[in-house]
Amino acid sequence: MQRPHDKHPAQDWPRPPRAAVAAQLDRPPSSARVTVAGLVILRQRPGTAKGVIFLTLEDETGVVNVIVWRKMYERFRRAVIAGRLLRVTGRLQREAGVTHVLAEEIEDISALLDRLLEGGTDGALSLAGESG
Repeated sequence: MQRPHDKHPAQDWPRPPRAAVAAQLDRPPSSARVTVAGLVILRQRPGTAKGVIFLTLEDETGVVNVIVWRKMYERFRRAVIAGRLLRVTGRLQREAGVTHVLAEEIEDISALLDRLLEGGTDGALSLAGESG
């Protein structure tokens, strides 16, 4: 028996606001909507890329490549430029063996880094109002 969501599995995995780790990005189908989070280790804005920005985020399991189109950059400019720790939601793209997240939402969660210095609660990093 086919369940209704079996027709569109890309829409069901994983469910934001939780973030998938880099090591899990081989699991969801291409064009699935995913949320990832990590330290910004690289920002690139090549002159030949027509306003596209490439971010590389690192989490405890590896790196995630993020593509930020010009419209998304204009909308989330402050986070893209200044964020040290970002949470990005977007569509997964696989091309020539490389996986990217095409950014649709970008959130600067750098404040969580400061909580690490404070000793946090049981090492858990969650935003206000989130559980789990």
